[in-house]
Amino acid sequence: MTKRTEAVYSEGVLRPVEDLGLTNGQRVHLIVEPLDDRPTDRAAAIANLKAAISDMEFRSSGVLPTRDELHER
Repeated sequence: MTKRTEAVYSEGVLRPVEDLGLTNGQRVHLIVEPLDDRPTDRAAAIANLKAAISDMEFRSSGVLPTRDELHER
């Protein structure tokens, strides 16, 4: 069973905002992704994406190798 939900971190404990349907003491795999860093609206998300793309370096100038040159046939 895979379930996505939110939780609140308080005094060293993660507390889910809804019942997870788990038994007491059951072990689970956990991935923590803070929600505070996420943009709350589409315009902010697009602005963050464009800013990240503008910081990337793309090197595509010059002659590109042929398929045969890439695979050294």
